[in-house]
Amino acid sequence: MNTETIKKMGDMRLYGMQTAFKTFVELPPPVSFTSDEMAQYLVQSEWDDRKHRSLQRNIKTARFRYIADVDGIDFNPKRGLDKNQIDRLFTGEFIKRGQDVFITGSTGTGKSYLASAIGHQACLLGFKVYYANTAKLMSILKMAKADGSHLRELQRIERQDLLILDDFGLQAFDAGSRSLLMDIVEDRHGKHSTLIASQVPVKNWYDVIGEQTVADAILDRLVHQSIRIELKGESLRKTKKQNNTVEG
Repeated sequence: MNTETIKKMGDMRLYGMQTAFKTFVELPPPVSFTSDEMAQYLVQSEWDDRKHRSLQRNIKTARFRYIADVDGIDFNPKRGLDKNQIDRLFTGEFIKRGQDVFITGSTGTGKSYLASAIGHQACLLGFKVYYANTAKLMSILKMAKADGSHLRELQRIERQDLLILDDFGLQAFDAGSRSLLMDIVEDRHGKHSTLIASQVPVKNWYDVIGEQTVADAILDRLVHQSIRIELKGESLRKTKKQNNTVEG
């Protein structure tokens, strides 16, 4: 009977409940469960399993550049990082408020890692996150526009609680990219958060976006009440390479 019950749980995709019941049968607890306690045990196991699988799907779908978390962040004072500010970002409150975040700094200072860590934490908190290299995303959307599927892609981006645009400004925006960026920003303004990581200072984003009128419209929506982080110091990759050379 137990074997048949376990199989039926699997057929109904009640995997958390199936694992819990199988464990209960094979390794009975020292104290007997009442019927109410047994029901609670099975339902809680299914709930926990579904929650875990949902989090893993969110992390996989986000496609982060790095597998990153707060433990991997270097809070050396020379980097200009405020740990209290990062801790606040890790609560996810900025996402609930629809605030935007800018992370700027020279090449190799850890912008992408920090952005990935914030995004990963957001996934753990249950938010939907999408991570993209800005230039690649614009290319994908341009190709999608050619076959008419870009509106569906823009809608998918709009639904994300947190959109992370990495390497923003490495390539200047052409007319098509400006238009797509405007669509993205307009759709998300006041509703969802956007995190931008760039080695270009915010004051130079006007030049990167181009077309003064469009740049004004985009930045007016992004800059208002944004949270800014400016990373300083030498390239972490360069420092790590030098250390490895010394140790070697």
